[in-house]
Amino acid sequence: MAAALSRALKLPVKKGSELGEYDPLTQADSEDESEEDDLVLNYPRNGLGRGNCLGMGPSDLRGSRSGRLVGGGDEAEEEEEEDEWRERLSGKSRQERGDTKGTQYWSQRETGRDRVGEEEGGPGTSGGPGVGSNGADGDRKRTRLRNAIRAAFFLVPPVCATLLVLLCAFLIPCKKGAPDKQPQWERTLGDAGGVISPAMALWDVDGDSVEDVLLGVTERTNDTHPLQGNKVYSTVALSGISGQVLWRRVMPESVMYIQCGLQYEAHPVPLPAGGAALRAYPETTPLLMGQRERASGPVCLLIGKSVLTAVNGTTGKKLWSVPLENIGSQTVSLPDLQGDTVPDLLIATLEDEVSDLSLSLLSGLTGAKLGHPVPFNLTAQGRLIGPLLHETQQGAYYILFGLGTVEAISLHDIYIRATGKMPITQALKKKEPSWERLKKTSSSSLIHIYNGAEHVDFLLPLVAGFDNNHNNLDTVSNLNSTKSDWALVYGSSKLSVLRERDIYKEWTFDSARIRSQPTPGYFNSDGIPDLFIQHSANGIRKVQIIDGASGYVLWSAEFLCPHLVLEASSIYTTTGVSVFLFWASEPIRTQKNFTKTTVAPGVAAAEPLVRNLFLLHPAHPTILLQLTSTTDTTVTTAVSYQEHQKDASYITVSSRPTTESEPWAQLVKSLSLRAAISKGQVVRLGESSKARGPVKPSVFELNKFFGRLSFKKQ
Repeated sequence: MAAALSRALKLPVKKGSELGEYDPLTQADSEDESEEDDLVLNYPRNGLGRGNCLGMGPSDLRGSRSGRLVGGGDEAEEEEEEDEWRERLSGKSRQERGDTKGTQYWSQRETGRDRVGEEEGGPGTSGGPGVGSNGADGDRKRTRLRNAIRAAFFLVPPVCATLLVLLCAFLIPCKKGAPDKQPQWERTLGDAGGVISPAMALWDVDGDSVEDVLLGVTERTNDTHPLQGNKVYSTVALSGISGQVLWRRVMPESVMYIQCGLQYEAHPVPLPAGGAALRAYPETTPLLMGQRERASGPVCLLIGKSVLTAVNGTTGKKLWSVPLENIGSQTVSLPDLQGDTVPDLLIATLEDEVSDLSLSLLSGLTGAKLGHPVPFNLTAQGRLIGPLLHETQQGAYYILFGLGTVEAISLHDIYIRATGKMPITQALKKKEPSWERLKKTSSSSLIHIYNGAEHVDFLLPLVAGFDNNHNNLDTVSNLNSTKSDWALVYGSSKLSVLRERDIYKEWTFDSARIRSQPTPGYFNSDGIPDLFIQHSANGIRKVQIIDGASGYVLWSAEFLCPHLVLEASSIYTTTGVSVFLFWASEPIRTQKNFTKTTVAPGVAAAEPLVRNLFLLHPAHPTILLQLTSTTDTTVTTAVSYQEHQKDASYITVSSRPTTESEPWAQLVKSLSLRAAISKGQVVRLGESSKARGPVKPSVFELNKFFGRLSFKKQ
């Protein structure tokens, strides 16, 4: 340090134009600076701030000192420049910083020129060889690498988080509402009793937005009951999703009908003073006042031959029961007759099971009889028709019923004859003038809807999707069926449509014997339900769809007879038409090589072992989709909708032979239609009868078309 100080004192004092006087002690003291000052002093030596082998520094361009070549001066000059650089870094103003930025711009341009020269193999501008270019390139590569790592560090986590959110949104199923999984299950319950159709109804009793299955079950036991023998009768509620038993209720007798949908209010509303129910059943007053609080869920009716029982659909607990003799029908949901805001009920009973038919009014709240039964001495014999509720265009209510005939009577007259009092609600005071004029005599209360020589076999509302398993007690189910025209089957082979407004026949279609109830559905786009009918003879089953507007045949096919009478089902789709589901054996595609065989009386035809479930879509009338096959004997079917998935479940109750001790087991099965369609087999019925018919669709096109099918409740 002393040597350096002595050399500095021998040098002349130099004044910079901008830095002031030169202090040699500062240069001497600079060797004792901290490590931070060394970094500042060493920074220009890397070629980033002053003149070196890569170019000229900012001090050369500012003109304060004459430019020197690196290594051309002595140590004193180097120390002087280092001191000058340190003072400039510590004392320059904002304006000088701006000047320095401009100077660095020109320095970088000069440095660029020097680098070009060095790449060509020549010396730099400073006059020295280009020995620093390799080190600078390495620094730049390391800088780029650090920037890339830093950018990846900040970009990768947001990208991963976004992908995780999308994965959760699309792959994790939503638990709200109906479950995403397709309900398909199979369960064996009790003894089927051969091919007898058990009582069945569909209703959501557990609140999961999927209709559950309520079924009448018969089980064998070793214990002998005085009245039931070795059989135990019960009603079972099965989950529509998994088939698990929700509840089971033992019944004193076999259940003939099950109906659900009767709703109670959350809080009791007292009846008017002197109400009919209080007079009829005074002992039920405490039950009446607390009934609605006890029924927290939908109410289901279990109808036997001699007793009607109301249970809580969610728990299966008994709410009330009423004894009746020779019950012959389901109940009919009526408008409120007593002013207690609960729909009341009507049911038909047969006094001697032959001709004497009676209609009884029941309180929907307590089951108490309203008045006494209203008898009708009908001379005709035949199948029990109805009873059905019909609301006319004027808002008047009529009950349709009969034994082999179709009669009508106003609900106003039934209430007066049962209770001896005038109706207290305004809706029951109305009558339809056009209907009242149809009475043959002024003293008669019956209106003859059909009273011909041929007995009536079926009468049903002309409403798509109507079947016995959906004949429930809720208002929505009865909204369309109480205001429609009717499909009438009489003489076992004649099909007609009766107009509601004037009871005239719109058209009549003659066919072979119709053994099962017609199925309404939309085969064309005219907005009027068409009718799917089945009739069989000589080992051949003929299936037809009749136009509901004109009575013409829209579609027809023949199948080998499966020796089984089973109703078809129509399912409404989102495109406005219906698909039809029916059971049959193999279709008869050509008539040339097939000979119809006759069966002698008393000789049963060989029953086919395999039965197929076919789906027919109006868009492809020459194509059937075979959904499943079975050797079981299906006796009852129903369709349940899943609104959230736009899917439907096909519920079947079948009989399956097992062992000698239990010859027929009752099998309940739920089949998802969209899942079955995706695995279905295409069956072609034949070529079109037209000479220039459309080109047959390929299997790929058919699979694509059927794969897009979706269903909804009408």
